[in-house]
Amino acid sequence: MGIIVNILTLRTDNPKAEVGLYRDGLQLDYIAWEAHRMLAETISSKINELIEGNDMSLGDIQGIICYRGPGSFTGLRIGLSVANTLAYSLSIPIVGVETEQDWISRGLSSLMSNDTNNIITPEYGAPVHITQPKK
Repeated sequence: MGIIVNILTLRTDNPKAEVGLYRDGLQLDYIAWEAHRMLAETISSKINELIEGNDMSLGDIQGIICYRGPGSFTGLRIGLSVANTLAYSLSIPIVGVETEQDWISRGLSSLMSNDTNNIITPEYGAPVHITQPKK
């Protein structure tokens, strides 16, 4: 793979969701919003707003970096599902980063060194507690 230029970043581990757009390792644009329980309804429009606001299309994205946790079960599940779907459908590399400090620069480094994944799984930080069915 050659040099990766346009990178989409996603972070959905807490009520304030974030998407960013990077070119050549420098931040072009960034959107953060209080998603709370509306993340599934708002994430696609925020990604489109970010990309179209920079005169780009999804086809211009060449890699994705995600913060994979620890964090909210539902937030991570939604955000990583969107990121994995985009990476698969666009046939682009994806990286998941667990370390909160410098997560974007760590992800950029992984992308540049081809240390990528086919799919990113969430890291919740603790065992997931799912209740047993009542019947």
